[in-house]
Amino acid sequence: MASPWALYQRYPSFVLGFHGTEKSIVDEVVAGKTNHLKKSDGKYEWLGHGIYFWENDPQRGLEWAQIGNAKNKIKEPDVAGAIVDLGRCLDLTTRMGLDEVAEAYATLHDSYAKAERNLPLNAGGKNQFKRELDCQVIQALHLYRKDNDLPPYDSVRAPFPEDDPLYEGASFRIRNHLQLAIINTDCIRGYFRPIISA
Repeated sequence: MASPWALYQRYPSFVLGFHGTEKSIVDEVVAGKTNHLKKSDGKYEWLGHGIYFWENDPQRGLEWAQIGNAKNKIKEPDVAGAIVDLGRCLDLTTRMGLDEVAEAYATLHDSYAKAERNLPLNAGGKNQFKRELDCQVIQALHLYRKDNDLPPYDSVRAPFPEDDPLYEGASFRIRNHLQLAIINTDCIRGYFRPIISA
């Protein structure tokens, strides 16, 4: 799975990520009482295990905390900002990233077939919020890289079309976004509370 284009997997600049959660958690991480937000490590995580952020979209992060969190009801929704160096990034907006994920799927598919088991499926309605298959594919990719002494990824980045069309006939969706999963917490250079301008 090594690519001749691997040099371009490192990002030359920082991005801003936004994480919707409880106000008390935002207060703690911004004040430095907690080093990092909690990693998501469930079986439905879209981009595998990591700390999840909405790239450059504090509004969407807050909306998720207000209405979109299916796991636990958030009592006091808030959003934390983070300055992120994506490091070595598995970027699913690039051909190289997509090719590597496709190879990981083929390997996982073969493993399940040899074991005479069915692959898990993505589920959860039109947006498939329960992405067990995608999570297993990404986690299998990370394991493959580790087992073959390839450098590990620090982050995963992917676009997601979400919700209804933005307008009649549109390919754009109401909640399209770029999602980040940060695996290596050293990539997070600092947390902040976003400024909301009047």
